[in-house]
Amino acid sequence: MSGQTSDANAKGDKINIFKIGELWCFKYFFGDRELFMELSEYYNRPKYRFELKNVAERNKVMKYLEEKGFGTVPIEDTSEYTVKIDRFKKYAPILKNSIDSTEREKDRVFIMKDLASVEEAIAKGAEKVDEGES
Repeated sequence: MSGQTSDANAKGDKINIFKIGELWCFKYFFGDRELFMELSEYYNRPKYRFELKNVAERNKVMKYLEEKGFGTVPIEDTSEYTVKIDRFKKYAPILKNSIDSTEREKDRVFIMKDLASVEEAIAKGAEKVDEGES
């Protein structure tokens, strides 16, 4: 195909798909507009993430992504990816790589899109959420 450029974003990248409440969600920037358009019906623009309503949708999207050269990982236990930061601290740099965030009395809690983002969030002042605390 002539439209194939070497997309530094794709081929071989791993996409984590998280179970958050009733939804399966993932965040990924597709440099390939065609790929994005194929998945656009699932994109929640205000939350900057893709949302799949059930396992059937998740499986369909995982199959599509795998055909396009991505690795996909369904994740039901988000504890390894969950960090928190004091509600009044700057959190915009953390929010950028989070898939979900909630506000509690003293903290903002984020589920990060991958483990590298967890490390980055910790470097920016966040801390891991203890087991059973989320």
